[in-house]
Amino acid sequence: MEEFKEIKAFAVKMAAAVGEIQMDSFRSPRLQIDTKTSQYDVVTEVDKACEAYLVKEISSHYPTHSIIGEETGKHIHEGADWEWVVDPLDGTNSYSQGLPIFCVSIGVRYKGEPVVGVVYAPYLDELYTAVKGQGAEMQQGLCIGELLPGDRLHVSRKTDLGECVVATGFPYDKATNPVNNIDNAAKILPQVRGFRRMGSCAYDMCCVAMGTIDVYWELDLKEYDCCAGMVIVKEAGGEIKHFRDDRNISIIAGNTTLVEKINNIIK
Repeated sequence: MEEFKEIKAFAVKMAAAVGEIQMDSFRSPRLQIDTKTSQYDVVTEVDKACEAYLVKEISSHYPTHSIIGEETGKHIHEGADWEWVVDPLDGTNSYSQGLPIFCVSIGVRYKGEPVVGVVYAPYLDELYTAVKGQGAEMQQGLCIGELLPGDRLHVSRKTDLGECVVATGFPYDKATNPVNNIDNAAKILPQVRGFRRMGSCAYDMCCVAMGTIDVYWELDLKEYDCCAGMVIVKEAGGEIKHFRDDRNISIIAGNTTLVEKINNIIK
């Protein structure tokens, strides 16, 4: 659908602007940091500024579309076919620490199905995009407004866990809820070549799409964490499997063989 391409292009323009907002305060002594649900759940003024920008731009250009954002919740238009699902700053913990893996994640659903994914990591200047049925790619140069030719993405073709580098994350209530993924990580770690915890679901999923991470799993995600990443992984030939239904969104992402192997180990 031509409209999917137009929406992707608009999302890329917004991602560039959000990247500028993020970089303007990155590693700045003036950055204001607060918490939400617990001392582990960090939010900054930049999260809020980025989401305010996204909501304003989407509402101005697509006034009949619904929006779901991490910071401001749902902006629903009853009967809308289109829904934007945005995480204005995925990897806030890393961002607040001055660590460089953070991004903006913009997913778009049409009649409930994710069809467009845009993830931009401004410090790394890596732009990941996908449109349903058209594949996924990574480009650089968005920070200077001159995108380089993209690399088509494909998930890892490995099948042996012993050769794999895997990624995961842990929920904010890990100290109080025993279903916290720590036991899963302990079971997986001895069986793989390497283990990474990068702190951004959206970026983890883009790495799966690119094959730099072989397989990723996490539990207790929210839709804004993974909507864009799901499109990108699937369009890179990957699989998304939901492995439990009692901890919000709990998924495994990778090629079919590795997803099944991880699914047989974790709970």
